[in-house]
Amino acid sequence: MRRSRAEEFMEFASARSGHLFRSACLLTSGDVHLAEDLVQETLGRMYALWGRVHRIGNPAGYAQTVLVRTFLSHRRRRSATERPLGELPERAPDHGDDPELRIALLDALARLAPKDRAVVVLRYWEDRSIEETADALHVSSAAVRTRSVRALAKLREGLGGSIAEFAAR
Repeated sequence: MRRSRAEEFMEFASARSGHLFRSACLLTSGDVHLAEDLVQETLGRMYALWGRVHRIGNPAGYAQTVLVRTFLSHRRRRSATERPLGELPERAPDHGDDPELRIALLDALARLAPKDRAVVVLRYWEDRSIEETADALHVSSAAVRTRSVRALAKLREGLGGSIAEFAAR
């Protein structure tokens, strides 16, 4: 019995949405609301091309690429830098082992340029190769290597000695 296109997509979306959301949270430096929007837009774009998914060798990897491109496109918009100041946003409860480390890392990621942040997330969170990262960002492998070195140096500089303090725990 052949499953419908919608059923196949729902199965894919259910399986990948958690991973996409975690990646989106890292890309947005912990802005869970924007991360949810990015995942929703990514899944919408994936659904639009789901009928041609047989041409895509790795739909999960392609979804990650769509997520990163959606994030970068959002960052280029003029409204991306607007922040409401009236109220603090609600935060989801953090069940991580070390909230101080999580906050320090998210703050350090927030200080990176969007493309540098995308390189760090793809290379070190998604564990993609230099070539896969370059393909996802439409840049050369040399550009990925350069951005990786610079972004990691900025992260080390921003975290200073605090990362060693957290690692010793």
